Amino acid sequence: MRGPVAVGMALVAICGLSGAGAAAATPAASVAAFVRVNQLGYPSGAAKRAYLMSATPAAGATFTVRNAAGRTLASGRVGGDLGAWSSGFPHVYPIDVQVRAAGTYTIAADGATSPAFVVASGRRVYGQALRNALSFYQDERDGPEFIRSPLRTAPAHLNDEHAMTYLTPAVDPSTDGFDGDLTPLGKRIDAAGGWWDAGDYLKFVETTSYTDAMLLAGVRDFPRQLGAAAGPSDFRAEAKFGARWLLHMWDGRTRTLYYQVGIGEGNDQIIGDHDIWRLPQADDHYHPSDPADRYIRHRPVFRAGRSGSPISPNLAGRDAAALALAFQVYRRADPRFAAHCLRAAEHILALADTTPQGDLLTVLPFDFYPEVEWRDDLELGATELALATAHGRLPGHLPHTRSRFYLRQAAHWAHAYITGPNDAADTLNLYDVSGFAHYDLYRAITMSGHPRGLQVTRGALLADLRKQLDGALAQGASDPFGFGFPWDTFDTASHGFGLSVMASEYDQLTHSHRYAAESGRWIANVLGANAWGVSLAVGDGTSFPDCMQHQVANIVGSLDGSPPILAGAVVEGPNRTRSSGFVDGMRRCPAGGGDAYARFNSATARFKDNVQSWSTVEPAIDLTATSPLAFARQASGLY
Repeated sequence: MRGPVAVGMALVAICGLSGAGAAAATPAASVAAFVRVNQLGYPSGAAKRAYLMSATPAAGATFTVRNAAGRTLASGRVGGDLGAWSSGFPHVYPIDVQVRAAGTYTIAADGATSPAFVVASGRRVYGQALRNALSFYQDERDGPEFIRSPLRTAPAHLNDEHAMTYLTPAVDPSTDGFDGDLTPLGKRIDAAGGWWDAGDYLKFVETTSYTDAMLLAGVRDFPRQLGAAAGPSDFRAEAKFGARWLLHMWDGRTRTLYYQVGIGEGNDQIIGDHDIWRLPQADDHYHPSDPADRYIRHRPVFRAGRSGSPISPNLAGRDAAALALAFQVYRRADPRFAAHCLRAAEHILALADTTPQGDLLTVLPFDFYPEVEWRDDLELGATELALATAHGRLPGHLPHTRSRFYLRQAAHWAHAYITGPNDAADTLNLYDVSGFAHYDLYRAITMSGHPRGLQVTRGALLADLRKQLDGALAQGASDPFGFGFPWDTFDTASHGFGLSVMASEYDQLTHSHRYAAESGRWIANVLGANAWGVSLAVGDGTSFPDCMQHQVANIVGSLDGSPPILAGAVVEGPNRTRSSGFVDGMRRCPAGGGDAYARFNSATARFKDNVQSWSTVEPAIDLTATSPLAFARQASGLY
């Protein structure tokens, strides 16, 4: 969950109607049944499940699968009733489609017809989604290295190149604000670059390190999908862009970490980022004569602690992981940069506070990202350093050059996680990276020849992955759409992508198909096979959010799904929180103020496509981070 960020957003190019447009084209109030599908489609060799959601009983109803010419290619009967979604739709039935031939299809059942979807190779189904995800991160770029696009026409926050550093102020947890002014440290750093965290213009090591680790892992493990030279979804330059900013936020000479650029919540003396609505290029000269806006013009950088002091373990672990992954990816193409990353990663992990007290350090204020687990981060950081130092021909001046040193650390923290208070309480997302750390540690142990004396075995890692996945299956058994995460909880979309990745990882490690069907179904849930019939990744499908809370997208983009849109952005998704709040400068969206998705809400799970609804349609870099991994796995045939 993130805090109430006042930000507006654009949207991505697609065929057909999107979000509110699609709903407006069909008088939903008069329709008693809907067919929900993965709007991107299904790989030819994968299981293909759709859902009939009906207001009236439809047991035994027939369905037909038609191609683009209207010819019926398959038919059958819907499966048994999966249970009630809501009082308005008390019946949901599975539709398992047995079509392998490439083509574009629709499914008709009980008087309802699905959106069109494709059946093709995984590369064909998910190729555009990968390109969209890359374009999202390019549009989120801050600083002088912006990439011109229909949404971005100028660089932003060039003053970050000589930003003043500050002490972290005491924040009132009841208001997320602080009193008085900030205390400068008298030291300036170059904090330019990096990605905006979300639809606002703040930058956090918390979310950037996690995001970059996921992107770099994708580039490393799926070079054909995410690292092909000059390819349309080549993430190598983008992942390097993220790693360079992480290096900006670490002073290796003084061993000092800086963790945030900008203020979210202001006070009666200071304007914060969330108090105004504007394009980012306005900030460097925003109201030059008004002292209340001084931290918009000259954004503060907050220090994590004194030189050489312990670093909150969540930040130390994931920052080290991202930079160690950067060494793995760029050690041949740019050895000097890679060496810088590896040295920083080792020094950062060495400063991890392994006995933290009170709240972890995440962002200012903590409530924006209230993370509680940290052992998984240390496992991931040590694992990636074990893999990095196993390559040989290492750069000089490293604290440790033996891979076994980090492998022992990684196994220790994996054991601490598995036996700790939050084991399997979550799945792969910003707040729990064990779903990826276990996968890479399993591979690191294998590569090192299965050394004795480690505190965790490959079998224990697999068992813990399976424990998380089986928990998701149990959750899905209570949901008619089989989703492995509660729809009424924050970050539904990112959990869906993370679950798809974990299921594929487990099957890859075990050479099995134990979770293959679920890997496809969980990604489908996020891409339209849900009660609302909405894809939670902008531009991926035929119905997606038009009114995201993202400033650039709202001010520059279209508000109806036509170009330009913020392609590839993954939004929060459904949950139980209702949010609102208008900021001067927002373009109202939807224009009529209606709620096209209200009819499909359950008693607790709600989705609203409205610029004021940060709780459902705010996109963020961490929410999007596992989507390229999930798409790449599907595209490569690992489903």
